[in-house]
Amino acid sequence: MPVRSLRSRFTAAAVAAVVSAALLAGCSPAASEAEPADGPVTLRVGAVTAPATDIVEAAGEAIADGYEIELVEVSDYVTINNMLAAGDIDANFSQHEPYMSEFNAKNGASLEAVQPIYNFVIAFYSKTLDDIAGLPDGATVAIPNDSSNAARALKMLADADLITLADGIDPYAATLDDVAANPRNLQFLSLEINQLNTAYDEADLVFQWPSHIAALGLTPQDDGLLTELDDRFALQLVVPSEDADSDATRALVDAFTGDEVREVISGNATIEAAF
Repeated sequence: MPVRSLRSRFTAAAVAAVVSAALLAGCSPAASEAEPADGPVTLRVGAVTAPATDIVEAAGEAIADGYEIELVEVSDYVTINNMLAAGDIDANFSQHEPYMSEFNAKNGASLEAVQPIYNFVIAFYSKTLDDIAGLPDGATVAIPNDSSNAARALKMLADADLITLADGIDPYAATLDDVAANPRNLQFLSLEINQLNTAYDEADLVFQWPSHIAALGLTPQDDGLLTELDDRFALQLVVPSEDADSDATRALVDAFTGDEVREVISGNATIEAAF
């Protein structure tokens, strides 16, 4: 798991002093910020992929004196939340609030979304179709396997009249069991978000986040057959609940809503600022 340090202002001796103090106290450097230190407090922020990693780096340029941000790149969304819950990182920037709430409920965790940073356009893609109207009967449709993103995908298909959800169902909580009518006999394939790209060559329709589909040279604006932007799915800065009101978290929020971050967001057509 590669780690890149931003605004490195520690000397080797200062790093050793801060880390040693944290180990003796049984907590992270962020949690021991009240103790005297020779250098800034390092806040470790996890992210999975660009543009989230780019924004963490931009926040590192904006963080207030007395703090620095260390980007921790993590390969998947479950691991990054487990790391935050375990105290291995101090914050993460990788998820929307519904996904975080699902993680909390399944794992007895207490993570808290403290600031929405950007909204993003989600889409369904196809290697063989130019128009959703050409989706064949019996088509294979790849959707996420976590409940919040699966519901989002099913709602998009229902809004496009490709399926019908059961009466009275909250579409943001829909599951495959709630599909009341499937007139085209769509066959659903459920995968983790970071595996959905692998279905692009074989499935007829694939739901994917813009940050991942970019690896295939696709964008929602140019290539999405169904698109949606819903601010309830804004990507959030997330911290442990006990740290939600800390000075360190306030410094992170200020950095993540600064001009440096806004500039990164404005330079990416697939996202828009949520602050």
